[in-house]
Amino acid sequence: MRTDNLIHFIQSVIIALFCLLAFPAVVAAAADPKETAEILDAAESVFQKMAARDFPALWKGLTTETRQSIIASVRKAEAKIGREHAEESLRNDFQSGGTFARAYWEAYLTRFDPKTILEESRWSMGRVSGNRAEIVLRHRKADHDAHLKMFREEGRWRVGLDETFSTRH
Repeated sequence: MRTDNLIHFIQSVIIALFCLLAFPAVVAAAADPKETAEILDAAESVFQKMAARDFPALWKGLTTETRQSIIASVRKAEAKIGREHAEESLRNDFQSGGTFARAYWEAYLTRFDPKTILEESRWSMGRVSGNRAEIVLRHRKADHDAHLKMFREEGRWRVGLDETFSTRH
């Protein structure tokens, strides 16, 4: 009889360990409430700035990788029509909301309405691990979730538009 109890106990421990290893998102989802609020606020702010067409503030809320990707795209498009622009010049333009920034974001906003995220989607905190986090978004008409990737850079959370939506990732 004691052997049966010991076997049952060992099986229970193995099952419990398996569950903890198989479902790390459950463990990671128990993030610090203050940090969760910071992550959600940072993401919401980016989409609010996008909707308000505050392009310099929007730019500050994006990851370094997303910014580099945007600048590379603009340089490539300009090169196709015979115009060369220094990376630093374009970076300054986007930081200040200049001509290229306005043209880029206005074109972006013809294909994407930030209100679909802000007003028509349910937000929930996904996985948080170190300097990375995910926000799970579900549009009211969608069958599947979107996972917005967030990254802590230079002490603040930033939205990874390129990391989330690019086909290269």
